[in-house]
Amino acid sequence: MQSNDLEVIDQLLAWHAAGHHGALLTVLATFGSSPRPAGSLAAIRDDGLIAGSVSGGCVEEDLRHEITNWTAWPTDTRVATRQFGADAEARQRYRLPCGNSLTVAIETHWQPPLMQSLADHIRQHHCMVRQVRLTDGHTSLRPARDTDRFQQDSGQFSAVHGPTQRLLIIGAAELGRYLASIMVTLDYAVTVCDPRPEYADSWQVPHTILTTDMPDDVVQAFHCDTRTAVVAVTHDPKLDDLALIEALRTPAFYVGALGSLATNQKRRDRLHRYFDLSLPELDRLHGPVGLPIGSRTPAQIAVSIAAHLIAVKQQHATPVNAPATACRA
Repeated sequence: MQSNDLEVIDQLLAWHAAGHHGALLTVLATFGSSPRPAGSLAAIRDDGLIAGSVSGGCVEEDLRHEITNWTAWPTDTRVATRQFGADAEARQRYRLPCGNSLTVAIETHWQPPLMQSLADHIRQHHCMVRQVRLTDGHTSLRPARDTDRFQQDSGQFSAVHGPTQRLLIIGAAELGRYLASIMVTLDYAVTVCDPRPEYADSWQVPHTILTTDMPDDVVQAFHCDTRTAVVAVTHDPKLDDLALIEALRTPAFYVGALGSLATNQKRRDRLHRYFDLSLPELDRLHGPVGLPIGSRTPAQIAVSIAAHLIAVKQQHATPVNAPATACRA
């Protein structure tokens, strides 16, 4: 699997290559609860096929009906906008959540070379800003800065596409594979570190980077910042501890390790006693890693870790040392 943005762009380009017209849809604004944030992409082909979504299904049928009923593909390059849920009657019609409204941009003359360039950048783990002028559809790309967010005014909008966060996974075994696959779909640039050939040699998760260097060297070279998460899942202290010693001293927004409460307490004691990590640094360690959803299988544990990463990034995290996932001593 790959990120939603990349899936939509690839589908749009494939339709174009096959001789179809396709409209590119971008969420411009939401008010109230919304399943898709501003900047989200979808596409509708001239015969009604849909890729992605702008509302989770509430307004797509109206947009599909509009686009498939055009007697001719628009020649005007201006970007059209549609607002849904402007009043209570409209919200009821579109089954939008209470108090919700949604504004969508419709681009009928998006530029294939530019969209191909954007897809290539996303595959290379580059985060990009796509700026679109509403009056004539003129579009430009530039590398994103850490401070870039979706912006929209009466004349244009700027959307951020590509991996906005980075994840370094220590461990290429089954759990690492599940976790990497999930996080790629969440717009994370995923790097996996495992010096063990029995795991590294069979790594086949698309859109990820594999390194077989030692974990401490990899963390140092990774230059962890506030967009970075580090998760150690080998369950081998000789590898996990090397990564944690370095990661806990960085600004990484999330540092976690697999293991039971008892295992992680022993790890904290060990890192404090023998490697001089301070108590505030150790307080940053999420261990057991993940949210407490009763997970036991590698796939379930990967889901719990992904959910915890989302919660921490959105500042809705459980306490660092709260019991998280099922005991895995």
